[in-house]
Amino acid sequence: MKIAIWFIAAVAAWLFGGINISIVLSKLVYHEDIRTKGSGNPGFTNFKRVYGGWLAWVVFCFDFVKGAVPCLLFGLWFNALGFPFQLGAAYTGLFIMIGHSFPPFYKFKGGKGFLVLLSELFVLDWRAGLIAFAVLCILLLTVKFMSVSTMSALVLGAVSLIPLGCNYIAVILYSVCVVFMIIRHKSNIVRLFKGTESKFYLFRKKS
Repeated sequence: MKIAIWFIAAVAAWLFGGINISIVLSKLVYHEDIRTKGSGNPGFTNFKRVYGGWLAWVVFCFDFVKGAVPCLLFGLWFNALGFPFQLGAAYTGLFIMIGHSFPPFYKFKGGKGFLVLLSELFVLDWRAGLIAFAVLCILLLTVKFMSVSTMSALVLGAVSLIPLGCNYIAVILYSVCVVFMIIRHKSNIVRLFKGTESKFYLFRKKS
């Protein structure tokens, strides 16, 4: 079982991470594919900009839970088998991120994963999660660029894991995910430099 858990966690996390509620709701409720609307990203930010309303917060909550619950459960399972909890959680989180970004159910075109990574950070160390969440809120309410807010928050969250004593392999795995998320924001970064990046307003119904 000590060997099998690595395979089980990877496959289960990849498949579960591949469930994209943003795509599901856009098709069921609006009879559209969110990937053809707005920025084309099937995530909370684009969903809220395009459709607004309370369903956007369903997307937010689902993506948050999608990252946290498997990491917590497999982290506990890894720990029961003698591995560090944080290692198991971070390893699982890596494959959730892969599944979220390249979902097998939607032609491998998925989201950028900031909510998934934020929730995983809370599982690794709730203090690091709070640091990232605070940075996210402060930047979102001031500069109002979701891309800047999320990238900054998760980078600082990853860095904060080190002084908080997180398992060093878990820190590496999580940091790889954060770097990958930043790479997936390349179009946002280009727009930021060009001055054409759209601002994000939490309580505006839709753009």
